[in-house]
Amino acid sequence: MSPEHYCQEKTAASGSSFYYSFLFLPAEQRRAITALYAFCREVDDCVDSGGEVAVAARKLDWWRGEIDACFAGRPSHPVTRALHPALERYNLPAEHFHEIIDGMRMDLDQLRYENFSELALYCHRVAGVVGLLSAEIFGYRHRQTLQYAETLGTAMQLTNIIRDVREDAERGRVYLPADELRAHGIDAERLLHAGEALRGVLATQAQRARDYYARALSYLPDEDRYPQRAGLIMAAIYQTLLEEIAADGYNVVQRRLSLTPLRKLWIAWRTARREQRWQRRYAHG
Repeated sequence: MSPEHYCQEKTAASGSSFYYSFLFLPAEQRRAITALYAFCREVDDCVDSGGEVAVAARKLDWWRGEIDACFAGRPSHPVTRALHPALERYNLPAEHFHEIIDGMRMDLDQLRYENFSELALYCHRVAGVVGLLSAEIFGYRHRQTLQYAETLGTAMQLTNIIRDVREDAERGRVYLPADELRAHGIDAERLLHAGEALRGVLATQAQRARDYYARALSYLPDEDRYPQRAGLIMAAIYQTLLEEIAADGYNVVQRRLSLTPLRKLWIAWRTARREQRWQRRYAHG
């Protein structure tokens, strides 16, 4: 199996919404972003595989070394072998990859977040930085687009946190700010039994995510909308999921909501068409 095929399999097998946004990119960008996402999946799997913390930490340390080897022109893993050509075409700083690993390491060292400021750092590392790297691959003319990409990454991570409350709690992790839980009379150790109080906290988190989506889009210059269309597709899919969860009354403990592959594809196609029409109007003044 070629490195590119390995990354495609890794991305498609995850069932992620990101896969559908990649379909509308030129081949070179699609290969680069697929390799980036496969890297994110690999390091995420290190901490979510359910093994011992020490083993997971060693795996992350191995990936740190592998990223350094990749930037030195000596990649050995299929993901870094697929990623290496992108390093020569795009501005993908090594420190961004290390920061993503730092975020994954937080999952091993920190199971609770006292307030949103602490959580925001985690979201920045595991998602905002991915947004920055993605923006470099998609292309942009204005530096402000990087602010859009980082903010959008955080918005999507907040959506994931809401969706995955039950699964995370079962692993002993709580990503809802502890001070906000206390304000609703919720003991983090009994999070899954908090009922209506938990739904109140999740409603607050959902509004925070909406605010981040709105802020992200406000940062995106008109000139960079079409180059960044893959990110806008991701945003449309995630925002739809967020509103589905809200419409279901934030019953994430009872059931894990997700969009069907067909619906994700439809949203991706519709958003891509919208951005294409917008680009034509923008180009003609």
